[in-house]
Amino acid sequence: MFKLAITLLATSLLLSPAFAQEHKGGEQHNNFKPSRPPARGPAPAKPQAHGEPMKAPERGGHPAVPHVDGNKWVGHDTGRNDPRFHVDHPWEHGHFTAGFGPQHVWHLGGGGPSRFWFNGFYFSVAEPDLALVSGWNWSTDEVVIYEDPDHDGYYLAYNPRLGTYAHVTFLGNQ
Repeated sequence: MFKLAITLLATSLLLSPAFAQEHKGGEQHNNFKPSRPPARGPAPAKPQAHGEPMKAPERGGHPAVPHVDGNKWVGHDTGRNDPRFHVDHPWEHGHFTAGFGPQHVWHLGGGGPSRFWFNGFYFSVAEPDLALVSGWNWSTDEVVIYEDPDHDGYYLAYNPRLGTYAHVTFLGNQ
């Protein structure tokens, strides 16, 4: 009976939408096509009642994680008062000033979510966004950095290969 229950559970997980996509090298293959890096970062969000993160795609086939659809930043909508992105000492390691937007595409040079780098600049993914970067390749992916208009101390790192983004903090130079 126990083996049957485990088999049924494993089968249901494999058939669920979250696992039904084909994965190759951390890249999701479905009918969502990542857009080019957007021309600019998101506009300030309108305040939400509870600061709830996005829980479902805005339309079928799109990832249920923050992503960019054309120039629309999907999922960046919890507003300035989201306690998950509160930093006691914003900009503790200074401001990133090497360039924002699609004219500055950076190639990741190594590390992982807690500390990654490119061109001598170091960043860390915000704890609430750790699951969002599970498919990132920390030694070969490209990222584009945008200023976050809502969360002091954070930037948004957009991954053009996946079309997704995450909140990151700047850890400084070398």
